[in-house]
Amino acid sequence: MKNILFLCVANSARSQIAEGLARYYLPESIQVTSAGSIPSNLNPYAIKVMAELGIDISQQHAKAVEELDTHLVDAVITLCAEEVCPIFSRDVQRLHWPLIDPAIGSSSSDEALERFRMVRDQLRQRILVLAELIKMPSGIDSIESHTSIRVNDLAKSTAFYSWLLNTWPKEWTHRYATFIRPDLNLNMVLVVSDGKELNHDTLYHLGVNVNNQQEVIDAFFSAKDAGLTVFKPPRTTWKGTPLHELWLKDPDGNLIEIYARLTDTEILTKPQNEQPTFLVAGTDTEDSDVN
Repeated sequence: MKNILFLCVANSARSQIAEGLARYYLPESIQVTSAGSIPSNLNPYAIKVMAELGIDISQQHAKAVEELDTHLVDAVITLCAEEVCPIFSRDVQRLHWPLIDPAIGSSSSDEALERFRMVRDQLRQRILVLAELIKMPSGIDSIESHTSIRVNDLAKSTAFYSWLLNTWPKEWTHRYATFIRPDLNLNMVLVVSDGKELNHDTLYHLGVNVNNQQEVIDAFFSAKDAGLTVFKPPRTTWKGTPLHELWLKDPDGNLIEIYARLTDTEILTKPQNEQPTFLVAGTDTEDSDVN
């Protein structure tokens, strides 16, 4: 995504605000413009609410799509809600952010400003997400996603998720139940409460299964390059189910495990003391307290 075009009908409010926000928040290497199918005039309320953020869009102007040299455009973001959006015929990446036209509604200055502020703030949050996505390097290829959820009542929760996932658990014990959905690449485990207060809005942990030890190591260096938080560096754990694993934390502190199962040959190298084997030299001092 190197050249972004924001489209709406009049190119007077939503797409102009989006253009100004994108120029401000996206990397300078990203080219940004906006246009409309029936271009009008830049709405003064758009200028005013953007000025509240310290962003000057007063020199922007409404443009028709036909006026633009669009051969380099590789991403189109349409902002129309109930109107018919302009047509862009080239095969490019497309996103649709349907937002109500803030120019429609009461003519009261205060009410109009509130509508424009609402659209501005919604666009700002979307563009902040886009800015972070653009900066992020390519991710890892996974063969399965694994989640663990702590539950208070294993029996009732197992029944609920058997309905939700439309399958019985592959196995269950007195401590956990494991659901497998190969068509979804999903491995989900329900774990009974360990006595701590449960927060059902919080993920216990998310696991991503990759192919082999090297892909776990590669994920470590990719995460470091991306500035992500490494909670436990790559290591082979031998107790329980032997795994090559890397633990990260997401921005909210949720634990993310990237792991690979050991081959039969690798399992034969298990040390007698079953202590973890660190996979990247010099990372053993980074170890934390996750078991």
